[in-house]
Amino acid sequence: MTQRSPREQALVIGGRGGIGRAVAKYWCEDPRFDAVWEVSRHAPNKDSQSGQPRSLQTDHSEKDIEEVCREVVEESSRLSRVVIALGTLHGADYGPEKSLDALRRAAMEEVYRVNCVLPMLWLSALAPGLRKNPDCRVAVLSARVGSIGDNGLGGWYSYRSAKAALNMGLKSASIELARRAKGVKLIAFHPGTVDTALSEPFQRGVPEGKLFTADFVAERLSGVLDEHNANGQISYLDWAGKPIPW
Repeated sequence: MTQRSPREQALVIGGRGGIGRAVAKYWCEDPRFDAVWEVSRHAPNKDSQSGQPRSLQTDHSEKDIEEVCREVVEESSRLSRVVIALGTLHGADYGPEKSLDALRRAAMEEVYRVNCVLPMLWLSALAPGLRKNPDCRVAVLSARVGSIGDNGLGGWYSYRSAKAALNMGLKSASIELARRAKGVKLIAFHPGTVDTALSEPFQRGVPEGKLFTADFVAERLSGVLDEHNANGQISYLDWAGKPIPW
């Protein structure tokens, strides 16, 4: 009798955002996974049924992040996919700055907190539980505008700087994980312009065919993760799987 391979688990942090929700849905329909964890600030769905993610609530405090990660790792014998889908570009009191004159401390701190600090805290809390994992591929939502080499337009100071800082944090983490968690693969992922609340005010100038649905990006993200085994290197890739200059 042929022995079936053990089924896997997946984790989506930011699971109620546009991309995060689509990724959780996509993986719930993937027969490889017997559990998909969805973590967000929203109250957990206590009526979750088969084919739906297992939802957990977080306030993104350091203590709560550690507790959530501990629970997921302890209950997931084979956590093989993680997506950290956290980000902000605009809010009631802030938006992308077009000039130095527009810079404000509070806005910069909030954009940096959500786009860089929180993803790195989640990765930090997950790392100890992944050190004996033979194969876990982790995608963190970055952005092409975080590329220093690709910046030919300027502007968007806070968002660009926060994503560039995130990229550097992930690069450093990949060097450490190559020694301490050799089964982990890190990918800084640029999803393109996605039809979500984050991009809504800036969609007018998007070329035809380049405004993607969240479902399309979820499929592409999952495919990119499937294509990259742990190799001790971080990859900075776009939705098509093409490298982006750091």
